[in-house]
Amino acid sequence: MADSRFFKNNGPFSLKELSKVGQVELILPANSHITEDYIVNDLANLAEADQGQITVLHNSKYNDLLKSSKANVCIIHSDSQKFARDDQALLVSKSPYRSFGLIAAHFYPDSYSMIYSKTGAKPISDSAKIGKNCHFEQGVIIGDSAEIGDNVTIAANTVIGIGVKIHDGCKIGANVTISHAIIGRCVIISPGVCIGQPGFGFHMDESGHIPVPQLGRVIIDDKVEIGSNTTLDRGSLSDTFIGAGSRIDNLVQIAHNVRLGRGCVIVSQVGISGSTEIGDYSAIGGQAGLTGHLKIGRGVKIAAQSGVIRDIDDGQTVGGYPAVPSRQWHKQTIAIEKLVKLK
Repeated sequence: MADSRFFKNNGPFSLKELSKVGQVELILPANSHITEDYIVNDLANLAEADQGQITVLHNSKYNDLLKSSKANVCIIHSDSQKFARDDQALLVSKSPYRSFGLIAAHFYPDSYSMIYSKTGAKPISDSAKIGKNCHFEQGVIIGDSAEIGDNVTIAANTVIGIGVKIHDGCKIGANVTISHAIIGRCVIISPGVCIGQPGFGFHMDESGHIPVPQLGRVIIDDKVEIGSNTTLDRGSLSDTFIGAGSRIDNLVQIAHNVRLGRGCVIVSQVGISGSTEIGDYSAIGGQAGLTGHLKIGRGVKIAAQSGVIRDIDDGQTVGGYPAVPSRQWHKQTIAIEKLVKLK
């Protein structure tokens, strides 16, 4: 569910209205109190949704989550109806993610707003809460209702958005932008970092791509260090999360809903796609790329320039493309070299 500090909910809406907005077929459960006049208050993902909220199933990897979800309203493809419970109202769509984007935009039409302060005139908003012994250099902007803890240093021309919370002892470099985020204690953020911008969320459509509002946050735990010009997209519905003590190098891209465990090390130019989870104390070498919706175990080591397209179990060391256990990768490399020599 979207955080009201960052997003304004224009709901609630009836199922009848949402079915028209999403351009879907509404199928009501038999012998249920749910009718087309049933009121939906908000949106949430499958794992977090509750009654009175609408969710979406657009990836078959999460089919089994639908039966255990508390949600009683779901946008779904006809092929996945068999995974729904008898008490769930279904909004059946040929393109569930497209329909979800239309409905999400109906609830949150201003989700892409880049306004950092509604007061506008003052660099530091009157409604911002500033702790003791803070130091702000020239050009710093702090938005409405932002909270800055004690002993925080913010360098020149950095912008802190509406509602952002930064805890004690943080050091933030020049030309940083932070929105839709909660930052833990003693976090170090280098110059040029962007945190909390919308993730790369849209439905591809030949008639025109449909934007899907990004309604999550970025949560950064204590004692994290983030290198220059790295970007951390906010979540789509759930949050992007960076675990305590992690180290992220320069020029790293972390997409929406990524969850990074404690003490992870991410080297320069790594790209991690949406909703991938990295276990505690894992290390990823430079220029490696990870596809979305993966589960990477605890203590995993990924070699530089690897392409990871499958889940990885705890403690494995992998390399190559597609990434495989390191011994297998080296054998493949040697075999290819021998084939070239034979030719």
